Amino acid sequence: MTTLKRIGLIAAAALLVLAPASVAQVSDYHDIKTPPLRQFQPPQPKRIALANGMVIFLQEDHELPLIRGSARIRGGERDTAAAKAGLTDIYGSAWRTGGTESKTGDQLDEFLESRAARIETNANEDASSINLDVLKGDFDTVLPIFVELLQKPAFRQDKIDLAKTQANTMISRRNDDPQTILVREASKLAFGADSPYARVPEYATIAAITRDDLLAFHKRFVVPNNIVIGFVGDFDSAKMEKKLRDTFGSWKRGADAPAAVTSGTPARPGVYYVSKDDVTQANIAAVHLGGPLRSSPDYPAIAVMNEILSGGFSGRLMNHIRSQMGLAYGVGGGLAVAWDRPSAFNVFMSTKSQSTVEAIDAVKAEVGNLQSKPFTPEELSLAKDTILNRYIFTMDSPSKILNQQLLLEFYHYPADFWQKYPTAIEKVSAADVERVARKYVRPNDLAILVVGNDKEFDKPLSTVGNVTKIDVTIPEPGAAAKKPEAAAATAAPAAPAATTAEGSALASKVRDFVGGKSVVDSIHSTRLVRSATVKTPQGDMEMEIEETLRYPDTQRQVMKTPMGEITVVVGPNAAFMAGPMGTRDLPASQRDAMKAENKLDLLTVLKNIESPAYAFAVGGDEKVGDVSAKVLTVTTEGTTVKWFVDPASGKLLRTVRSGRMGEQSLDYTSWKKSGDLNLPAAFTMTTNGEKSGSGELKSIEINPTLDAKLFEKPAEK
Repeated sequence: MTTLKRIGLIAAAALLVLAPASVAQVSDYHDIKTPPLRQFQPPQPKRIALANGMVIFLQEDHELPLIRGSARIRGGERDTAAAKAGLTDIYGSAWRTGGTESKTGDQLDEFLESRAARIETNANEDASSINLDVLKGDFDTVLPIFVELLQKPAFRQDKIDLAKTQANTMISRRNDDPQTILVREASKLAFGADSPYARVPEYATIAAITRDDLLAFHKRFVVPNNIVIGFVGDFDSAKMEKKLRDTFGSWKRGADAPAAVTSGTPARPGVYYVSKDDVTQANIAAVHLGGPLRSSPDYPAIAVMNEILSGGFSGRLMNHIRSQMGLAYGVGGGLAVAWDRPSAFNVFMSTKSQSTVEAIDAVKAEVGNLQSKPFTPEELSLAKDTILNRYIFTMDSPSKILNQQLLLEFYHYPADFWQKYPTAIEKVSAADVERVARKYVRPNDLAILVVGNDKEFDKPLSTVGNVTKIDVTIPEPGAAAKKPEAAAATAAPAAPAATTAEGSALASKVRDFVGGKSVVDSIHSTRLVRSATVKTPQGDMEMEIEETLRYPDTQRQVMKTPMGEITVVVGPNAAFMAGPMGTRDLPASQRDAMKAENKLDLLTVLKNIESPAYAFAVGGDEKVGDVSAKVLTVTTEGTTVKWFVDPASGKLLRTVRSGRMGEQSLDYTSWKKSGDLNLPAAFTMTTNGEKSGSGELKSIEINPTLDAKLFEKPAEK
C-alpha cells in the first residue's frame, strides 16, 4: 500500500467518524474506496544545445532570490594513468584554490565572500565539476569568475603542493578505520587491483603529479562538447539563454571524452583476509563483478530484487541476519547498476569477532536464497510500494529535477528515463525478479573479504575456503608500491581455476565437432566475410565485416558501414583504427580488451585445450532452446567465456561473456563446412538482455596467403 493511499484511508476514516449517524458505516477498512492517485508531472527544465556541443538546462524557481549553477564535465580518474593515481583529487582541489589567470585563489575567496557567493570545484571517477551559488543581484558580477575558472585556471604551484600534502595525510590514515579498509579492498577484489575503478593513490603516485599534468588534463577534457551545464533559480529563461549563448557560444569544441574503460581482472572466488588486531568486530564483504547498465531492461527488476534483499528491516538480510539470528546491527547490499561502466554485486556487514564464520555462512545462504527461495507476493508488493513511495522524493524540488536531467544528458540517456521508471516498476513480476537473480547473481563466484582479528574468530576462516592474506601496508614515500598477495593472485597470468577432466573432455568434444585436433592445429590463418545487422539508437544498421585472423594473436577487421569503411587491427606490434576520419592508435583499454577477446576466439581456444594457460570446467546445465546444454567455463589470464554445449554432439550452441559493452551472448543458429572445418554460419546477438544484432557467414578462406602489410599501420600522410 502506498503512502498516499494510506493517507487517503486515514482521511476517509476521519470523515466516517465525523459523519452523521445516517451516513452508511463500513465495518472493515478494506471496504473503504479510495480514488486512484493522480499522475505527477513535474515541470521539466528547458534544454539548449549550442553549436559547439555544450548542452545547457534552465530551470526557473522564483521562491528565493538565488541562482545556482552546475557544470559537469566528462573525464575523470578512470581516464588517467595508474602511475599518477590520485591526479583528479589534486586537480579538483587546486582548480579552485589555484585561482585564475587574473586572480589568485585567495583573491577569489575575498571577492566571493564579500558577496555571500560560492564557487567550488571537484573531480571523481568519471567527471569533474564546478558549482556556483550566488544571490540573484550578484549573478552578473560572479558569472565571469565562474567562466574564467572554466576556461583559464592557473593551478598555482603553492596550492598544488597544499593539495598533495592533504592527499599524503589521507594516505597515511587510510588504515585507521576497518570499514574504510573493507570498502577499498573489496573494490579491488570485485573489479581487480589493476582496475581504474579500484585505484588507490600512493605516496609515489602523488609525488609524480605535476602542474603540467593538471593543465594537460584540463585542456584535454574541459571543452564545451564535454560539458553539461544547468542553472536553477530566480531568473527569466529567455534572458538567461541569451546571456549564456553570448558567454559560451564562441568557445571552440575539442576532442570528445573517451568511452568508459573496462574493468581489470577480478579476484578468484575464495576467502581474503586483512589482519587488524585492534578491533573487536569483524567487517565482512561478499563481492563479485557483474551487472548491467541502467539502460538495461532488467534494471527495474534488479531494483525490486535489491529492495527485497536489503530494503531496511523488511529486507531478507536484516530480517534474517539481524532480527532472527542477532549477528549484526546492520547488513545490506545488492547488485549495483551503473550508468556507463562495470558494476558489482556486494553485501557488507559487521559482526562481533566471535560470530565471524557464522555470519559469513549466513550471508552466503541469503545470497544463495536469491536463486532458490521463491519471491513471495508480499515481498514483491512491499518492495514495489517502497520504491514507488520513494520515487516522488527524487523530484520534489526544482533543483532535484534539474540534476536528474543533467545526469541523463551526461550519460546519454533518454530525457524521459525517470518518467517511465514507475510504470516499469509496477510491471515487475516475481518471475522477472527470479530471472534477474539467476542471470546476474553468482553465489559460487563470491570473493569473501574479512577485516578483523582472527585470533578471536569462532572458527578458522579456512573452514569457509582457501584463505589469501592481503597486505595493506602503506609503501613508504619514494618506495615502489607493494603488490598485495590478493593482487598477485588476481593478476597471475595462469588460469585462475584448474581444468577438470569433465571440462577437458567437453572442450575436446567441441573440437571434434568443429573438425578434430589435426584439422584445428593445421590452421594458421582464416579470412571470414559476414553480413551483419546491428541495432543502434537510430535504427538497424547493415554492414559487411571481413575478419582476418593470423594465429595466435593478430586480427584485422574491415567493417563496411553506411558511414564508410573502418579498419581495426590488433596485434603484438600494432593496435590502430583507420577510417574516414583518419588513422589513430587504439586507447590502451580498448586494445587490451580486444586482445583479451581474441584469446577466447573459437579456434584459438580449441588450439589451446592442452595448454596450461587455459582452464576448462563444467558448471551445470541450462536450456538452450530444446537442448539441455552443459555450461563450459573457459578461462585464460583472468578472462572468461561460457560455452553452452550440446553434450550429445559437442555442438556449440551459445557463448556468453562480459566485455566492453556489458554481458554479450551469441546464439549460433546454423553451422557451415569448409572442407573438414565446421564453423558457425549464422548467429543472433544479445547485449545486456536485449537483442542487439545478427549475422550470417558469407564466405570462408582457410590458410589464405596474407601480406604482412595488412597488419601494419598506414604511414602518416
